[in-house]
Amino acid sequence: MAHIAEHYTEYHPRWLRPHISTYWWLRKWSYFAFILREISSLFVAWSVVYLLLLVYAAGQGAAEYEAFLEWSRQPWVMALNVSSLALVAFHAVTWFNLAPQALVVHVGHKHVPGSLIAASNYVAWVVVSAIVAWLLIGG
Repeated sequence: MAHIAEHYTEYHPRWLRPHISTYWWLRKWSYFAFILREISSLFVAWSVVYLLLLVYAAGQGAAEYEAFLEWSRQPWVMALNVSSLALVAFHAVTWFNLAPQALVVHVGHKHVPGSLIAASNYVAWVVVSAIVAWLLIGG
């Protein structure tokens, strides 16, 4: 060990480590969209929590449900829910666009084109949304 300590100097070579800004993700839209998609997961979680709170309040009776609706009328809750709607939609759209890279489908020996996989996701989204809308309207 003493032999190694003799050859050590304060002027040893430094590793080449380029400085990366904390805001690297603001340089390109694709980086920004990636970070925004990751952050949008928090808003997806909030949407689930809000829905569970709504179901719980509805199950507790009319008074608890009215109290929940009154709480939901607060400006910060409304702003959070509107933001959540936008970010959950962004999350879904970006996932549908990424699905062809995440899911490789073969039919026989042929590869299904990515555009067909993405399109099938959007068609399923529209069909499910139409069914939910029909149920809510009273179909």
